[in-house]
Formats: sequence, structure tokens, C-alpha cells
Amino acid sequence: MSDAVPIIDLTPWFRGDPASRRAVAAEVDDALRRSGFLLITGHGVPEELRDNVRAAAKEFFALGAETKRRYAVKVGEHGWLPPGAEANSYAEGAESPPDLKESYSVGADQPTGNPELDREWFAPNVWPAEAPALQELAEEYLRHMRRLADELLTVCAVALDLAPDFFTSRGQHPSYTMNINWYPPLSTVGSPQPGQFRIGAHTDFGTVTILDRQHGVGGLQVHTLDGEWVNAPFDPAAFTVNIGDLLARWTGDRWRSTRHRVLPPDASAPDEELISLIYFYETDPEARIASLGPPIGKVAYPEVRAADYLRAKLDAITMD
Repeated sequence: MSDAVPIIDLTPWFRGDPASRRAVAAEVDDALRRSGFLLITGHGVPEELRDNVRAAAKEFFALGAETKRRYAVKVGEHGWLPPGAEANSYAEGAESPPDLKESYSVGADQPTGNPELDREWFAPNVWPAEAPALQELAEEYLRHMRRLADELLTVCAVALDLAPDFFTSRGQHPSYTMNINWYPPLSTVGSPQPGQFRIGAHTDFGTVTILDRQHGVGGLQVHTLDGEWVNAPFDPAAFTVNIGDLLARWTGDRWRSTRHRVLPPDASAPDEELISLIYFYETDPEARIASLGPPIGKVAYPEVRAADYLRAKLDAITMD
């Protein structure tokens, strides 16, 4: 499986000489061309923090539905996404039952002064009083994710022999979202409907996704270049990283925005419940994204405004 999703140690990037840094960037370029996914170690994010965010979120998900409903929102907003709110396969135009998950969503909340942008992309985060530790822990985690996402985009720029800030310069006031996904056990949700997954097959939408996941029977699968679904490798110390449609488009499809899914709960593990921390990084909403055509990319797509592109994607997966 590691051939489909390689594991890359970032330690030489952070601590090595220029040649070591370029070698890491070349590995990332190769991974994104072949797989679109990679696992990273040596990232510097404390494991204890990840565990503590997950534990605080679990307190919220354990609450009754009536309590959680006070925080209910729609896809793209900050708060609780209840069961049935989302079907990711709709982004591919494939109808399916809703995803078997709940999410608590937080993200960028520093206003720009533009009321329209702030309302859609920088709304205040909502923190549940019933899970009092969540806010401080999640805010610390978001700071680590912003740093790491910018570092990964710098690696990406170096991989393409571009100025190190080529991508990050379009992210001076970026939008981003973290979904804390709870995948309830089979004993809670019952047997999945035909074609129903914890998350249906889809590609991500933005630039970089950084995933901290738990290992399970009903876990992450990645669609390979050969057209097969394979289980993503797991390392508890690693983050799983992939790129989204916007960065693939930006690089003229040099890099793959790869289809992936999360399997439904399995009868062999009826009490398995998992919590994933998923950080979706984007750009400034007003950024104009023009493809890097040949020789870097394969295709030169028309320029798009990042906010328009992402809003169309989010609308597609929202269940009415």
C-alpha cells in the first residue's frame, strides 16, 4: 500500500541543508503526481494535542441529539453538521444516501472588513459550552495546521522550481476549515443502505488537506491510477496529506486530486467508532487562480476566483 501512498519524513526539510530540502520536495512532487496522497512524519505537531482535541470532541458527540441541535448548521458553516447533512459523492454527480457521520466544523474566523466575504468565509466559530475544553485545544491545533499547511505549500513551490512563496502569497488571509468527523458504530446507525459510506467517493476541493485519523476496519481508501480502491497505510505518528481540486487545477493537473472514501461501519467491528480531524486549507477567497500550463502542468485551465470555485463545490454536496 505504501507504493500507492508513500510515507515521507519531513525532518530533512526542517533541519537539513538545501540539497536535503530539495530531495524532500522531489519526493513530494513524485507522490503528488502518482498518488495525490502521502503520509508525513517529522511534522512537529504534538501527538498529545491531537489526542486531546479528539477526546474533547468526543464529549460533544456523546451528547443527546436535542442538545447538539442547538449548534446545527449547514455545510460550509461553523457548528454541528448532523447526520444526513452531507453526501460527498454528489460532488461527482453520483447520487447516494447521505454520509454516515456527524461533524463539528470550525475554521477561519478573522474578519477581513468585507461584509460579504466575512459572512461566508470568516464567520465566528461556535463553541459548545457542554465540551468546555474544545475551544482552547482546537484553536491551538488550528495554529499548528496553518503553519504546517503553509510549509507544505512552500515544499510544493520548491518542487516546481518556483519562488518559495508562490502558493502562500495567495494565502495572506486564507479561508480554511477543520471538520472533526465522528463515525458512529454500526450498533448505533444500523446497517448501511446500498451505496452508503461513512464518506462517499469524492475529491477534496481546496489546496491541501491534512488528516489525523484513527485506524479502523471502516477506514480510508484511496483510488489508484490503476483504478483500484486500496486501504491507505496507517502510522499513528503521521498525518495523511492530499491535495484538492483547486491545487490540481493550479498545477495544470500535474498533481492529482485523488478520489477517496471512508468505508461504512463493518459487521466484523460493530462497536467501532472513529474520530478524524480534517483540516482543509484554501487561499484568499478573492485570489485569482491561473493554471501553470506546460511545461510544468499538462493543461492550462481558465482563471477562476477561488471563492466562486469552492462555493460551487460545497453546494454540490449539501443535502437539501
